[in-house]
Amino acid sequence: MKAQEITPGVYEIKILNASDEELMEISESMGLALTLEEMHKLRDFFATLGREPTDIEIHAIAQGWSEHCSYKSSKRVLRKYIFGIPSPDTLIVMQDDAGVVEFNDKYAYVFKIESHNHPSAVEPYGGAATGVGGIIRDVLNMGAKPIALVDPLFFGPPNYPYESLNPGVKHPRYLLNQVVAGIRDYGNRVGIPTVAGMTYFHEGFVNNVLVNAGCLGIVQKNKIVRSRVTKPGLKLVMVGGRTGRDGIHGVNFASKILSEKSEEEKQAVQLGNPILKEPLIHVVLEANDAGIIQGMKDLGGGGLGSVVGEMCHAGGVGVEVHLDRVLLKEKGMAPWEIWVSESQERMLLALEKKDIPRLQEICEKWDVEMSVIGETKDGHDLEIYWHEKRILHLPLEFVTAGVEYDRPYKIVKKKRMQEIPVEPNYREILLKLLNSFNIGSKEWIIRQYDHEVQGRTVVKPLQGVIGLESHGDAVVLKPLSDSWKGIGITTVANPRISKIDPYAGALYTIDEAVRNLVAVGARPHSFSDCLNFGNPEKEEIMGQFVESCRGLGDGARALGIPYVSGNVSFYNEAFGVNIPPTRVLMAVGIVDDIRTAVTMDFKEEGNPVYLVGETREEMGGSEYYTLIGAKSTTVPQVSLEKLKKRSGEILSAMRRGLVKSCHDVSHGGLAVTLAEMVIGSNMGAEVDLAPIGFMRPDFKLFSESPTRWVCEVDSSRADEFEKIVNATRIGVVDGTTLRVRDGTRWLFNIHVNILREKWRDALREYMG
Repeated sequence: MKAQEITPGVYEIKILNASDEELMEISESMGLALTLEEMHKLRDFFATLGREPTDIEIHAIAQGWSEHCSYKSSKRVLRKYIFGIPSPDTLIVMQDDAGVVEFNDKYAYVFKIESHNHPSAVEPYGGAATGVGGIIRDVLNMGAKPIALVDPLFFGPPNYPYESLNPGVKHPRYLLNQVVAGIRDYGNRVGIPTVAGMTYFHEGFVNNVLVNAGCLGIVQKNKIVRSRVTKPGLKLVMVGGRTGRDGIHGVNFASKILSEKSEEEKQAVQLGNPILKEPLIHVVLEANDAGIIQGMKDLGGGGLGSVVGEMCHAGGVGVEVHLDRVLLKEKGMAPWEIWVSESQERMLLALEKKDIPRLQEICEKWDVEMSVIGETKDGHDLEIYWHEKRILHLPLEFVTAGVEYDRPYKIVKKKRMQEIPVEPNYREILLKLLNSFNIGSKEWIIRQYDHEVQGRTVVKPLQGVIGLESHGDAVVLKPLSDSWKGIGITTVANPRISKIDPYAGALYTIDEAVRNLVAVGARPHSFSDCLNFGNPEKEEIMGQFVESCRGLGDGARALGIPYVSGNVSFYNEAFGVNIPPTRVLMAVGIVDDIRTAVTMDFKEEGNPVYLVGETREEMGGSEYYTLIGAKSTTVPQVSLEKLKKRSGEILSAMRRGLVKSCHDVSHGGLAVTLAEMVIGSNMGAEVDLAPIGFMRPDFKLFSESPTRWVCEVDSSRADEFEKIVNATRIGVVDGTTLRVRDGTRWLFNIHVNILREKWRDALREYMG
């Protein structure tokens, strides 16, 4: 690479006459992650300016053009299927770094979910922790107080053979331990409860762990802050942590395929500091209450470069930045390093000059550092200075807007087939399912998180008799002290079904999100999506993305539930293996009165038990077929019309107080749903499968057909329930065993203690 120093720490890079080989050597040696086509575009742009670029200009452009920042492979597809879904029942206040949705006349809730996958694969503790820190800032920079976290996680099986690991790949058990520890330590120390999530195991995640993090906050509508500035003459102030070399090229790293050399890129992983984040939250909220913030954005992916460019470009103003005024962790940092560093716990605030002293007072009160680093200007250019010398002068549009691709894609349709296995030992199969990684207890993880801090968690992630609880479908928060109105939260994904049929899998994910919210009495209100996929340059992977977005769009449009925020994570590929298409939904629902919320544990002996929804012989992607090694490409099919209708019926029955417990039917089918309700309540049930219809018992028990719930109903009001909800009575709460028959044929009779022991032992053997 040919370069010439033009001022201490700043180099002019010779690209105008560079060959293709030299251009790619520049991209590689500078860590730009740009393609040859993109390097050509960059060179042609500077040719029109008649000059060579500085190193900071090249780094700034590469950062803005990264997949993480520009969404260059996904924008067209998202515009076609996801953006702008009408929402008659949901008032979206605005969509910036996070979605802002009306909660009541005075308040809005703010939420978003995003990925932190590559950093967590390389440095799982720090990667997971900073994923939590980053999503908190996304909510905070809208002026909202963060009140809840969620953590959907995806790993290889904990019993994966060490000898089968690829070079440089960490064992799933180690990754699970470290990721959970990172989330635990950050969330607990910053004082925000981790209330929901999921942990999913599949061999497709051995090389590529997925760590998704979501956050929800609450804000008064008149105190919402925009992630943009529209006025020249505002001072740009950095608040919080100092800038260091940690996190350099984080967004570029996230746009690469992992390999055995990825371990060498640990400098791309940021270092979180929850002890600093907690007072920083206070500074931001207090400054917002004082009415002095004109615009705000968090310094996450892309660092200063992303934040300054996006804030000013979105607001239509120019900007001048003096990098020598940035507070540093270490001496000798080059200007380009300061510009692209993703050091954590930093916020950028735009203020009137007259309000700087007030912000200084607030920062001194909370012992948080601040520095004035720039000012907005008329025009549309970005100018950066280093000790009064201008080292970058570029139009914001070119740096920030990035490139956009219409990538070719191929939709692979699998021929429908389904093996019919030998009828199993039903007792044995149920116990094995309860003891499997995806169904068994996640208490080992959940108990490490403080889901009670702040005192808002009304319906908790573990539900039932104290000390004997089982998994709930969703949590319910009481965000305001003077209102009984609540917020339901859940996260869902089903990579196994999605790998067989991405479109059907997307609809199934929406169906499960709705099911989970309805199960606790929450009316589904809005979605945030985190779309995790492999290499978009491969037509089959891009086809999975297109079909997934089409399904997500069709489902949300039919239900009138909008996507108010989201994230795309591509290049989750390593050693030639791409992850299964994994669309994670963070779904939020409204509970009009938290006193009517429902949990999943049985409440009283003698109450009838009902199955809502149709059971079909569609076993593709099911945990049962995975367990026994049977093959099927016949995946569950969703009827959006029935989903909407059954959901409304159940919510109506809940409002009348008819439903005493409710649990959705998903992983493992009806048998697992009943077992979990028994485990959490320490009560048994007697169930007859005959009313479900004419099919073999294993399909009735283990099918994962969508739009199904099990409801326990007040025995004195069963007739009233049956008039409201289209449901099939299948049993009664009774005794201390789960007894299931199909007509006159008894299938199993298992004591609740045996069910609980198998369920609790699933991870305990491997994780302690």
